[in-house]
Amino acid sequence: MSHSWARGSTRRWRKLRLAVLTRDHWTCQLCHKPIDPAIRHPHPMSAHVHHLDGKAYGDDPDRCVASHRQCNLDAGDPTAAADPAPRPMTRW
Repeated sequence: MSHSWARGSTRRWRKLRLAVLTRDHWTCQLCHKPIDPAIRHPHPMSAHVHHLDGKAYGDDPDRCVASHRQCNLDAGDPTAAADPAPRPMTRW
């Protein structure tokens, strides 16, 4: 099941998120630094959960890891389309 964040998070997602953060001992699995539970979104060091295969593949807790917000944003979504290769500029 993938998320549509248009209506906010769900109780199910919040429960899964807490389980992943607890399982990973509140340590970012991308930078390996501790996550402070007192820091709230949108702070870059706030707690997030990174989907290793991308959100399009669902919320399998075995494929999700604890992360800082900034680390998660920097890693990006592996299922997102990559930017196209740059093209030479046309001289007008």
